[in-house]
Amino acid sequence: MHGGGLELALVLLLAAVIAVPVFKRFGLGAVLGYLAAGVVLGPHVLGFVQDAERILNAAEIGVVMLLFLIGLELSPSRLMVMRRPVFGGGSAQVLLSAAALGGLLLLYHFHWKSALVVGTALALSSTAVGLQLLSEHKALNSDHGRFGFAILLFQDLAAIPLLAAIPLLGGIRNATLTWQKAAAALGALALVILLGRPLLRYLFRSVARTRMPEVFTASALLVVLGTAWLMQTAGLSASLGAFLAGVLLADSEFRHEIEAQIEPFKGLLLGLFFIAVGMGIDLDRVAAEPALIAIGVAALLLVKFGILLLVGLAARLPLRSALMLGSVLWLGGEFAFVVFNEAERVKLLNHADHDRLVAIVGLSMALTPLLMIGLKHLLKSRVPGVAPTPAADDMREAQAQHPQVLIAGMGRFGQIVARLLTAQRIPFVALESDPGTVEDLRRFGNHLYYGDPSRPEVLRAAGGEQIRMFVMAMDDPDTNLRAVRLVRRLYPQARVLARARNRQHAWKLMDMSAEPFREVFGSSLEISERVLTSLGIPESTAREHVRRFREHDEKLLKAQHLVYDDEAAVIQTSRDARADLMHLFEADVGDSDAAPQNE
Repeated sequence: MHGGGLELALVLLLAAVIAVPVFKRFGLGAVLGYLAAGVVLGPHVLGFVQDAERILNAAEIGVVMLLFLIGLELSPSRLMVMRRPVFGGGSAQVLLSAAALGGLLLLYHFHWKSALVVGTALALSSTAVGLQLLSEHKALNSDHGRFGFAILLFQDLAAIPLLAAIPLLGGIRNATLTWQKAAAALGALALVILLGRPLLRYLFRSVARTRMPEVFTASALLVVLGTAWLMQTAGLSASLGAFLAGVLLADSEFRHEIEAQIEPFKGLLLGLFFIAVGMGIDLDRVAAEPALIAIGVAALLLVKFGILLLVGLAARLPLRSALMLGSVLWLGGEFAFVVFNEAERVKLLNHADHDRLVAIVGLSMALTPLLMIGLKHLLKSRVPGVAPTPAADDMREAQAQHPQVLIAGMGRFGQIVARLLTAQRIPFVALESDPGTVEDLRRFGNHLYYGDPSRPEVLRAAGGEQIRMFVMAMDDPDTNLRAVRLVRRLYPQARVLARARNRQHAWKLMDMSAEPFREVFGSSLEISERVLTSLGIPESTAREHVRRFREHDEKLLKAQHLVYDDEAAVIQTSRDARADLMHLFEADVGDSDAAPQNE
């Protein structure tokens, strides 16, 4: 394509807009749509783009951001809950697959260092495709879905040392590794690990006080790209730097807000990355060596499928679940493309083998959705299963630990709810848009995160899909209404309890099927009860008066909600309610008047 950057951007966006919905319509997934769009636009079909390498280099930022977001998810507490399936099943799959595939590469013509790197890269599966297929087939909460997620989590961890080792292996092979370079690499790692956490938290606290979303977005991008650049300058992988930055911020109060800011960039750039990968698939190479490419794809799928089947059965998954586990994760992964590019850069791979491996992994990703559909049809007959597994129990425990309550707003209202839940050891997620409040409450040991709960990306980042109850405790009524409206749109099955400033605010919340709690109603009733007892009315009688008044007022609130847009009807309802209230307490007033005289 001979036009400028604007024309290229338009072509790429148009291809994505057309290809992705079509592929998702047929159940093939967005990633395959991007790959297909790249193949069509690339130099081997329509030729709109001749220099795919230039686009791939730019789009690798998407992989950097993916690793950053993975780091944000990997808090130590989460890893501890999932340790058995992650480190047991995940390590077994990666080690066995890497050994088997690396051995086959040694039988070909690969040097042992190249076989080690490429075999390990081929052992990794596509997180994007795997999770998408599980989601599309509604299998995320199945036995094989939970165990597959654990394996993918370990693979993401395993990718980090692999990416870090490639420059070192390449340097040793080419006798270019020096003590100075090794010291620079170790120094950069120590700098990020030791100073990263306090510096990053100070940065985001300062930026959050500006209350300018665009500055916060720029800061998040600066952190991701800055740490990636630092690691790359030190001779290590840019992805390693982004991952470390994510891990350092995993327990930070700004985690959800950062994730919400980075997610759109990650999705777009990762899509561009897959388009560039599709452009890089050498169809001439496939046409020239169809048998070799076909053998490579078959070997990759069969070896990984067999090992995944064994690992699943060893974890005591039912046979059907073990077979489905293999069909989801037997493909190659997006990290393999990054590894192949890095390996070629440091001369661990020649250009021809690089093109062959890219074609093999790309075809395995393209075939997996089709093969999975075929296997599901074959398994329609009932397959005997076995008892639940220890691994499955661990995954259920991990899910049980996921908070099912979200408190939006940690002012004086939300803090009471949070303290009560903490006393009952009920996990929850708390969001607060005031950075000063976040900092103050965190100093007292409270766990909350900085973020605006009226933004959909923040709710998604906070795990909104798993939340069963939203407590909307923001002080500003307009923000409260926007957040409730958003929750009702995104998560219609969830229960919403909302703080209400007054009756008018409560009626608007009731319009959205939220349960309103007027912020001074309860305390006003408490002081009213104290006034009655101070006047000599017995405590039990005063408590009963307050209870009956509460019931009467809540009935009035519901009655007025039906006509609150008609001022005359609201006024008439109030007058009728006042008369009913006087009649309700007439007998009690007589009794209370007589009580002091008899004492």
